[in-house]
Amino acid sequence: RLAMALAADARAVGLALNEDQVARVLAYAALLAKWNTKIRLVGPDDLQTIVREQVVDARGFVPALAALAPTTWIDVGAGGGLPGIVAAILLPDRHWILVEPIAKKTAFLTQAAITLGLDNVTVVRGRAEEPSVIAQHGAADSVTSRAVAPLDRLCGWSAPLMRPDGKMVAMKGSTAQEEVDEHRSRCAAIGIDDLTVTTVGAGLVPEVTTVVLGRRRGGQTRPTPAAPRGTRTERGR
Repeated sequence: RLAMALAADARAVGLALNEDQVARVLAYAALLAKWNTKIRLVGPDDLQTIVREQVVDARGFVPALAALAPTTWIDVGAGGGLPGIVAAILLPDRHWILVEPIAKKTAFLTQAAITLGLDNVTVVRGRAEEPSVIAQHGAADSVTSRAVAPLDRLCGWSAPLMRPDGKMVAMKGSTAQEEVDEHRSRCAAIGIDDLTVTTVGAGLVPEVTTVVLGRRRGGQTRPTPAAPRGTRTERGR
């Protein structure tokens, strides 16, 4: 029943999931529920609620990511892997660098990537603003996040990790436009322009996903380093 509901919900926002992807998403949710009893990764503990409130919410973010061309993504404050792990399952042709400072959470992310066979995931223990993280993983095509910080702070973390003309995709709540209006000038001073708010799933699913899009100011670009393959965990310090 969960598999059918997940597939139907994905179709409603334009995502066609194959059986393997549905199975991996549900396996991820089960692993999240298991680990959540030991370390707090998400609010709910039971599998059905995690799928309904957490995984489906992250799934709603994916069409905004799929609409962009970038191949190398950094997920800032990856936490329990929402949306990073879900996106890695649904968009297997992109490489995902999951940046998370808390050791227990990076242990979970690493285990999830190994268990699910996600060779397009790299887990990095560290903070987005750390010089070592920027030095090792800067010049990504895009940076994404989900409810991590106020927009001005998020722009400050994201800009150094992106190549010129790279995309910032931030999952936000109902006050997204107010945040954009408040922080547009500060984000522009940091180097993030063209801030816009869009929604995914309006009229199709009960809870729409609100996304803030931005672009790192252009200039002479340098090619994004080839993404390493295979799951691995790095220290950002």
